[in-house]
Amino acid sequence: MTKVYLIGAGPGDPDLITLKGRRILEQADAVFYDHLAPSALLDLAPPNAERIYVGKKKAAHAFTQDEICAMLIDRARRGLTVVRLKGGDPFLFGRGGEEAEALAEAGIPFEIVPGVATPLGIAAYTGVPLTHREHTSAVTFVTGHAVAAIDWDKVGHAETLVIFMGLTTFGEIARELIARGRDAETPAMAVRWATRPDQETLAGTLASLPQLIAEHGMKPPATIVVGEVVRLRDKLNWFERLPLFGRRIVVTRAKGQADALSLRLRALGADVIEMPTIKIRPAADYGPLDRAIGDLASYDWLIFTSANGVRFFLERLDRSATDLRALRARICAIGPATRAAVEALHLKVDLMGKEYVAEGLMEAFASHDLTGKRVLLPRAAVARDLVPVELAKRGAHVDVVEAYRTVVPDEAAAQAREVFAGPNKPDCITFTSSSTVQNFVAAAGAAALDGVKVVSIGPVTTQTARALGIDVTKQAQVFTVEGLIDAVAGMFSETAV
Repeated sequence: MTKVYLIGAGPGDPDLITLKGRRILEQADAVFYDHLAPSALLDLAPPNAERIYVGKKKAAHAFTQDEICAMLIDRARRGLTVVRLKGGDPFLFGRGGEEAEALAEAGIPFEIVPGVATPLGIAAYTGVPLTHREHTSAVTFVTGHAVAAIDWDKVGHAETLVIFMGLTTFGEIARELIARGRDAETPAMAVRWATRPDQETLAGTLASLPQLIAEHGMKPPATIVVGEVVRLRDKLNWFERLPLFGRRIVVTRAKGQADALSLRLRALGADVIEMPTIKIRPAADYGPLDRAIGDLASYDWLIFTSANGVRFFLERLDRSATDLRALRARICAIGPATRAAVEALHLKVDLMGKEYVAEGLMEAFASHDLTGKRVLLPRAAVARDLVPVELAKRGAHVDVVEAYRTVVPDEAAAQAREVFAGPNKPDCITFTSSSTVQNFVAAAGAAALDGVKVVSIGPVTTQTARALGIDVTKQAQVFTVEGLIDAVAGMFSETAV
């Protein structure tokens, strides 16, 4: 028998889980979660961990509370490391106390790992501090699902009142508060999915907010804040002013390589949908690359046209009887990301083009005499032939060897249907290579992008997209991930104007 951990998942943004919560989740054998816990956190658990949904909504409970407690106890007695992942904080209207009691009575060791409580997330991400020296020095938390059970004479005059689970009953709550002397013009706001890119905020007064909720059709889960501090929202609301706030943007890079792009887009407020249209696989035959590595000392130039090429070259080098001491060639990289991959090996890059495409690379070679030079080019199985053809024209002996292949992920078509079906399409899709475009079209068809803005990393990707019937809205000026991000942000800034 091990231990049950009741972990607060935070208010919605998966990055707000604590370091301790993340560390334990990464070691879990079983994870019990609800719809308030960010689904992205489930990916932190080991692949073979059991994942059990135990959410409770107003009209639908996956399991009763007694059943949840029984399952926690059962798995702990099997010797498993059990995580109960709860939205917000386990001990703030999260039934963590009930579950801890059940574990204690059953003699099950447990630990509480606090999380960022929903009201604190709301305060931070709406610009409404729950306390402020000039407005309030007291905060009251209350549940609103059973209005008659609350002593509104006692809590109704709290300087800042935070109401959980009170969205559907707020009209009644507002009437109770006003009837007991609370000013009808007291500022009030309702916040749904706080801290997430789809955060929805309605601000008004105690008198007007119920009607605003009805007019906008706001649905649970939402939390309501009543008090003078709500007035500060206009001044301190940083999150909803991020340039990509609320924009749904699809990233098509390979799984495991999308992080740099996704993280930057999320930092700008975007709701990022990772939909890999490309999967990196080992070469079909490593014989040519292995032979080239065995003869590494004979090459004058080693050219890398992608970070993947660097990675797979190094993997084969590690498996060989040769190491980097055999490398006497000068090194060329197509762009900054590839250069960074080379420099991570503590190697210097001798040559890089000003424009990060094959044409730019060839321009960089303009001043170099390649007559009789031996060149090794480890790259993807399918790639443009411009570089080896032009090098050969200049007298070089070029060995093009397959270092890896790109394929369409098995799940790409199903994911594309899920993301692009219906009227609620994403705002934008990004393409970082010709392969991502070609594979997307193979999986979903060009027509799936009707009404969706398309941003390309550079001219080669743009040319491929247009040849396949895709209208490219914007192309990066600098052909890098950073340039792509700038293009996306700039495009939506222009749209806003």
